[in-house]
Amino acid sequence: MSILAAGVYGSVASIGYGLAAIGPGIGVGLIFGNGVQAMARQPEAAGLIRSNMFIGFALTEALALIGIVMPFVFGAGPK
Repeated sequence: MSILAAGVYGSVASIGYGLAAIGPGIGVGLIFGNGVQAMARQPEAAGLIRSNMFIGFALTEALALIGIVMPFVFGAGPK
């Protein structure tokens, strides 16, 4: 395989992960935006809302971390 093909493959993989990171990025923004709005509407429930907000953040961010790891698991790279 030529050097040019290896460079193109690496660029495609980088662009693919960048596109895959858009979903978790939007999800994290929605979680924190709606969480702050909920705490502003009901300050007495702020503790419960905050804990649920961080659980949702962790689950959403796990998708981005899986996206980083999968190319290594499946052996990404020129063959």
